[in-house]
Amino acid sequence: MSIRLQKESTVITRVVAFDMRYSLPPGAGSDAVHTDPEYSLAVTHLRTGNGMSATGFALTLGPGNRLVCDAIEILAKPLLGREIEELMAEFGEVSRQISNDSAMRWLGPHKGVVHLALASITNACFDLWAKTRGVPLWKLLLDLQPEELVALLDLSYLEDALSVGDAIDLIRSQWSSRAERLPILEKGYPGYDTSVGWMAYEDEKVRELTRRAMDKGFSAFKLKVGSSDRNRDLRRAQMLRECAGDSATIMFDANQQWDLPTAMQMCRSLARLCPLWFEEPTHPDDLAAHIELASVIAPVKIAAGEHIPNRVLFKNFLRAGAMHFVQADATRLAGISEFLTVSLLARKSELPVVPHVGDMGQVHQHLVLFNRIGLGHEVQFLEYIPHLRSHFVYPADVEGGVYKTPQEPGVSSDLLNLPASHV
Repeated sequence: MSIRLQKESTVITRVVAFDMRYSLPPGAGSDAVHTDPEYSLAVTHLRTGNGMSATGFALTLGPGNRLVCDAIEILAKPLLGREIEELMAEFGEVSRQISNDSAMRWLGPHKGVVHLALASITNACFDLWAKTRGVPLWKLLLDLQPEELVALLDLSYLEDALSVGDAIDLIRSQWSSRAERLPILEKGYPGYDTSVGWMAYEDEKVRELTRRAMDKGFSAFKLKVGSSDRNRDLRRAQMLRECAGDSATIMFDANQQWDLPTAMQMCRSLARLCPLWFEEPTHPDDLAAHIELASVIAPVKIAAGEHIPNRVLFKNFLRAGAMHFVQADATRLAGISEFLTVSLLARKSELPVVPHVGDMGQVHQHLVLFNRIGLGHEVQFLEYIPHLRSHFVYPADVEGGVYKTPQEPGVSSDLLNLPASHV
């Protein structure tokens, strides 16, 4: 077959958005703000001339999912007729143009429904690219030259913090030492269990789930806090520490519930339990509050990023010392490409990236491997939430509390039971 025919066969010929919703067991997924979630995926499904398909998605919690799907159908139009290799060779520019659509940008910019839609679209493009090359995402990224990798990124508005030259130099600086970090592919990437500590769970259920997680090899656990009854938070936190033991790593997540005075009081009270971090302790847009809180609660650290929507805000938080653990999420930023941009910013600031897994760990299991090998990030751990495992074609394989390295081509986002008549 000629090269021309090969290229024609990988031209994107169809884009469909799917509104996929999944009910959860009672209490699962609940926190101080999101009390009754329905895990929902706004799915972008791509088809090519040779019948290949690819999937990307962003996570929502229910009724708003349809809005994201509508935005996908509007924003994804420039993909039609594009050959995947040619598209990805300039994806940073393509992403910038899509995100700056003159009408849709008014609804953001670079946040909310339209940015979630761009995440779904972007992740589908990476899935198709990796499948076309027959490799998993982590290998695709590691195989790219520094200039090729940076061409995937939209670095606009970052010129004062991360220029194109800076990004290329940072990647190149880690090139010669990659072999030292390759053993992570055999060892797997350690996980921590969030599913033990949802807000609606009664105390005994938290104890039982923590014991089960420990039996499965987990040694790090997260508890939801931010109850209207502060004594409940203190009691449950003490219970988790006692159940997990002094050697375990524990974290507390307020999901933005506290104002600054409450956050200061509660963080001081909970600090005696030696948590690794306090996550989303107050409103995610309140940079000043994060700066003040970080100075008050030291040496306990702040984790944030689940609701920091774009690279520019991450730049500001990092520059201000307002976070210590960078919880970038490829299903809430503008997809894999903006996740990589934030990872570069964090690496330059010498801060760890510990993703929030709005993807249930499916895509991020690839990205943490790339961050470790390709960018030299230290090994931390990856959040584990198993609620949607049964809906993926290749669910993340976690054994002994460790994510095993995925081998299937793509980004591990293929879903079962997409509506057949539209696929």
